[in-house]
Amino acid sequence: MRLKVPVAKAATIGMRKLSEGDFVERALKVLQGRARIKRTMWSRRAQEYDAKINSGDLIFIAEIVRDLFRADNQPEQSYSERQLYEAALDRMAREVAAVNKLSDTESVRLIEANLAKGPKRGTKADEAEAEDDEAEAA
Repeated sequence: MRLKVPVAKAATIGMRKLSEGDFVERALKVLQGRARIKRTMWSRRAQEYDAKINSGDLIFIAEIVRDLFRADNQPEQSYSERQLYEAALDRMAREVAAVNKLSDTESVRLIEANLAKGPKRGTKADEAEAEDDEAEAA
């Protein structure tokens, strides 16, 4: 599908240019970091995640993908977590695919490969360590 928008109206309707290649690389590096999950109520976090997804900022979206990613050895996500994760992953994958001239499937594989490079997730020790790190940061 092709959408044509007059150039003069692009900014007023909220369109932006695609991210630069180095910005995409920074977003992929964000995926390799430790998940940072705030200790606030899920409904508030969900609103924040939704606002970040709709902002279109690739770094924010990468943070959401990183934070909501679940490895195979971790408990399943709730329905709303999965919906937000899939929305963020889809938005990020489409941008990475467009910038790097990849298919959507290849883009998702690239994102998942970068997630796998991050710290191991799922053990109780990791969760306790992450909570300690958050407490120190606060």
